[in-house]
Amino acid sequence: MRYLIAILGVLVVFCLSYAVSSDRRNIRYKPLFIMIVLQALLAFALLHTAVGEILIGGFASLFEKLLAYAGEGVDFVFGGLVNEGQMTFFLSVLLPIIFISTLIGILQYTKILPFIIQYIGLVLSKINGMGKLESYNAVASAILGQSEVFISVKKQIGMLPKHRLYTLCASAMSTVSMSIVGAYMQMINPKYVVTALVLNLFGGFIITSILNPYSVSREEDILEVLDEEKQSFFEMLGEYIMDGFKVAIVVAAMLIGFVALIAMVNGIFTGVFGISFQQLLGYIFAPFAFVMGVPWKEAVEAGSIMATKMVSNEFVAMLDLGKHTTLSARTIGIVSVFLVSFANFSSIGIISGAVKGLHEKQGNVVARFGLKLLFGATMVSVLSATIAGLFL
Repeated sequence: MRYLIAILGVLVVFCLSYAVSSDRRNIRYKPLFIMIVLQALLAFALLHTAVGEILIGGFASLFEKLLAYAGEGVDFVFGGLVNEGQMTFFLSVLLPIIFISTLIGILQYTKILPFIIQYIGLVLSKINGMGKLESYNAVASAILGQSEVFISVKKQIGMLPKHRLYTLCASAMSTVSMSIVGAYMQMINPKYVVTALVLNLFGGFIITSILNPYSVSREEDILEVLDEEKQSFFEMLGEYIMDGFKVAIVVAAMLIGFVALIAMVNGIFTGVFGISFQQLLGYIFAPFAFVMGVPWKEAVEAGSIMATKMVSNEFVAMLDLGKHTTLSARTIGIVSVFLVSFANFSSIGIISGAVKGLHEKQGNVVARFGLKLLFGATMVSVLSATIAGLFL
């Protein structure tokens, strides 16, 4: 039964994506099939083998150590504000982002990250049948973040046609920034975070290949990565530290606003209709939760968490997931994989704003296909969660 539901889930994703495809006749099915098989193999390896357990354990252990180091800095500044044995979300989950951002800056400065990103992207371009720019951007988005990644391809932004620009933006919305992966790991099981990161990378190519199929000619298939302006090591360090701090503050502000807003809307709906807004959304999203592999008796509850992510952000939804203690382990795993992406309404503004800051005309183009971006990124999350559900 589990396999039949998974097949149904994949078919639902494909049919919905096919229905809004911009060019159905040019969809290339061979790369799609290869990438779906790769997704299944990678999900099996990560969730169902000893090797995967070791890899995820090593990744989680690395971040655990990094977060412990980050905690030293946080404790030095804010240690007296928290009683021993207690935890505040801002200090323990968000402020460590500053340290992770600093490490990313060092790896960028030493040219280690650009080297890794370009060569992984080159390998991926052979698999997905897309251009080098699209493949580079997908990998870079998963490390640098959904707004910062566009700076590295600034030279080409203004020259890109609408269809290629869509692919770049869809990749940015389908992944998450490495700087906040540690924060996710403190809220949900690390193995689901790692699995989602890997599956979303291929899922982004799969969905955009259906929604937005095209071929890149040899003349167009060029990659021009902008070298960062030459800075001294400590100038760079200061910049990335401040960038990490800005991210932590922005996420904290978004959480305060969205959690309060959702509480107010829930209160209004409960008073007027006798059902909360999140419960209502849960019924709408329940069929998607079911085809992802969630048992029907838990589908409304899971659908509510999925909807919360879309209308607010993944942090709010992960906090909400932690409150649902009655959900089965399988449902928690499937929903956790779904939550690890930037697929929400606020990301439309973030991405279009980032592109507009580099090229105003292209920023307006992105804003016009914003809802299609959100649709595509959500389909990526549904596909990744469906594939992961096979092995949970």
